[in-house]
Amino acid sequence: MPELCAPTGRASGPEGGPVATLESVHATIAGTPVLRGVDLRLHAGEVVGLLGPNGSGKSTLLKVLAGMLRPVGGTCRVLGVDVGADGATGRAGRARVRTSITLIGHQPALYPQLELGENLRLVARLTGRDEAHAESALEAVGLAAARHRRADRCSHGMLRRADLARALLTEPQLLLLDEAHAGLDRDSVHLVQVLTDQVRARSGACVLVSHERDQLGPLVDRAVELVDGAPVPVAVVTT
Repeated sequence: MPELCAPTGRASGPEGGPVATLESVHATIAGTPVLRGVDLRLHAGEVVGLLGPNGSGKSTLLKVLAGMLRPVGGTCRVLGVDVGADGATGRAGRARVRTSITLIGHQPALYPQLELGENLRLVARLTGRDEAHAESALEAVGLAAARHRRADRCSHGMLRRADLARALLTEPQLLLLDEAHAGLDRDSVHLVQVLTDQVRARSGACVLVSHERDQLGPLVDRAVELVDGAPVPVAVVTT
């Protein structure tokens, strides 16, 4: 299918190339084909909306980009690394770019027995960042006062905000947001805008999944919809 390229005039990706490139990517879940020949480029400074009904493959596509699911066909390159490669070369490549990719999925990636502050400090240590930045990230999402609360004693909305704090802390070059607005209250939805603006500012790229086309419009540069396992361009209102 035709390649879905970024609009002309957009900043170039790492060393002049795109942040991520998928070429004829096929992926299966439990033997069932989900993605069928996906061609997609994510350019530096770009936020791409991803639409589609339940079961269309949106979360699967994010997992492929994150290096969590190897495609059964085609190539997925992120920051110059083939994240779907097998063997020692593939494992080494994924390890090299892992800290530059952040996926915010349906379930918050937090240890339930740890306090919110402990969770964020652990992420800081694992990604080679100053632990003091964990406190700043929690403050930015309005959770400074709850930093000593265990994750399993937090509301779903608080956990969603803590997960967004993780993305603020890790400052990824590739940010993958799966229904990021879900569970956020009215005072917190602006955090998604903050994250996408920061990704653009550091010449990274973002994929933002949503069921709501109107919700995507103000945040994205362009949008695609998964139809029969492959993306096709769709129009969104961006003002």
